Amino acid sequence: MAAPDPKDEYRHVPDSEPLWNESYYLDFFNEDLSLGGYVRIGFLPNLNRVWYWACLVGADRRLVTVIDHEVPLPRSDLSLDIRHDSLWADHTIEDPLKHMSINLESFAVQLDDPADTYGDMRGEVIPFGFELDYFTDRAAYLWPPVTPRYEIPCRVHGQISIGTETIPFDGWGQRDHSWGSARDWWAMAWTWSAGRLDDGTRWHCSGGFTGAGDFGVGYILDADSPAEGAEFREFYEIPVSCTDGREGLFEASTHTIGDLAVDFTPVAFSPVLLEHDDGRQSRFPRALAKVRTNDGRTGAGWIEWNQPPI
Repeated sequence: MAAPDPKDEYRHVPDSEPLWNESYYLDFFNEDLSLGGYVRIGFLPNLNRVWYWACLVGADRRLVTVIDHEVPLPRSDLSLDIRHDSLWADHTIEDPLKHMSINLESFAVQLDDPADTYGDMRGEVIPFGFELDYFTDRAAYLWPPVTPRYEIPCRVHGQISIGTETIPFDGWGQRDHSWGSARDWWAMAWTWSAGRLDDGTRWHCSGGFTGAGDFGVGYILDADSPAEGAEFREFYEIPVSCTDGREGLFEASTHTIGDLAVDFTPVAFSPVLLEHDDGRQSRFPRALAKVRTNDGRTGAGWIEWNQPPI
């Protein structure tokens, strides 16, 4: 199995496709699901903008979210440092494929109902930030040549600031990096998930692609896989089933990865509304979820569903 190239941790040169995209995702969660969140930095160089999302959720917390689709591109084509109104965020490759750090200082909106992200997002404006370090949990996984992308299961440490509260964080997460193709959110549905079972097993999968049947990409990294020479078991068929919920916030979902069926029960949502310049809208709910497998194991992770216009 091929391994990611450490040079690919950094930004890439775009082609001329208007929706050429390069994104970094970084999820985090603790084992009792009292805290979780994610960051996405989405570079759209041919549209001269960056999409930036960051959030904090938890089983007994209101959603705190930053969603800004008009962030200027960094001055340098190599930089991961972004600045906009009431927003500063920096992302540093400390040791390629082994350690990445992220920092945020911002004002966020706290919402009573996560579905309000699909409307005018009226809520309490509060200071929000974090300093988080992502350390690779054994190895990084290179996708097959469907699209340039890799996924990295991580251990996550640091602190989170919300209002006047500072919260130490020690948990788990996933980060990924993709580039080199158009990301047309308004043309194709998909699901994605990643997380950790309580015995230390890690998984990731994407499936439910519009018109692609059960085609998907996924892996299982067994709990006893060593720190050196870790081996991912790959899968290319990922059947997906979902249970409807209000506003498209699914009540349950299942990904089947080989012989392993992972059942998700969302405990907190952090959705985003994606608006094309031509007026089309796609809803993009992401959820912190508890999971149970068909062999009785439990765990936690993040799951997303892209919901383009019908």
